[in-house]
Amino acid sequence: MNSSWPRRGLYAITPDEADTARLLARTASVLDAGAAWLQYRNKPADAALRRDQALALLPLCRARGVPLIVNDDWRLAAQIGADGAHLGEDDGELAAARAALGPAAILGASCYDDIALARAAAAGGASYVAFGAFFPSPTKPRARRAAPELLVQAGPLGLPRVAIGGITPDNARSLVRAGADLVAVISGVFDAPDPAAAVRAYLSSFEDPAHE
Repeated sequence: MNSSWPRRGLYAITPDEADTARLLARTASVLDAGAAWLQYRNKPADAALRRDQALALLPLCRARGVPLIVNDDWRLAAQIGADGAHLGEDDGELAAARAALGPAAILGASCYDDIALARAAAAGGASYVAFGAFFPSPTKPRARRAAPELLVQAGPLGLPRVAIGGITPDNARSLVRAGADLVAVISGVFDAPDPAAAVRAYLSSFEDPAHE
């Protein structure tokens, strides 16, 4: 993984937005407020729209020094020259994605509630491991629930640990204290009345969590 990219902070994930111009405007405000990473995710979109939107987001991220990571589809990430991809358990092999994207790419793996999946992902070339949902999530209401202890258990892997699922500014600090390096958020930022203020609230979770 490119050593110049931040390893801590807010990992913003785009909402299901069909209007590309509106997606760009919404995302720009989130990036300008200080999001460290951006994941492009649009589950209902067809392949053409996903490609168009990912391509449109790329210069937005480049201008701000924020890596763009494509959800689920490492082939799309490779085609557009994105900075990485995030794979769930049904999205293909990490080794194939790593070979296509190269050694510097960010390659994330969903590990849900299972430390064994995280260990396998680390051995398979993942750049980070993601656990969750830690709290009830409006995006995935039936998602498996993860315990904060997983973040502690994953520490020896030496990879950034991402927490996802129902995370708010109020509960994020407990996850950071447990070892989360990044907190991944969709609705908590993009559906907030003031997305930029929401980003700043999440970032405050990383301020001296050990002394809270």
